[in-house]
Amino acid sequence: MQLLAEPRDDILIVRAMDSRIDAAVAIQFKEQMRDLVKAAPPRVMLDLSGVTFLDSSGLGALVAVMKLLGPDRRLELSGLTPAVERVFRLTRMDTVFTIHRTVPVDLRDAV
Repeated sequence: MQLLAEPRDDILIVRAMDSRIDAAVAIQFKEQMRDLVKAAPPRVMLDLSGVTFLDSSGLGALVAVMKLLGPDRRLELSGLTPAVERVFRLTRMDTVFTIHRTVPVDLRDAV
């Protein structure tokens, strides 16, 4: 699982470079995110625009990262593809995460 991270002022932008977050990579994804967010600012934005498949293990890994950040920091998602967005809607996790259509314009040049 390859993740690219770019710190910007009060936000860490992380781009998932693999097309799948599933049972095969969920543990590795969670461990890499844990390392990346150790000293992260209050906001972490995960750009999922390249992810075309997310299963329950991947969703569980995202929830684990959100919990790892604790109450003082938040995990925001951006760039959900239609299939991934469907998973969030069906599980109602779209009410749990802050989801942006794309990385906000003022942050886009950072990744």
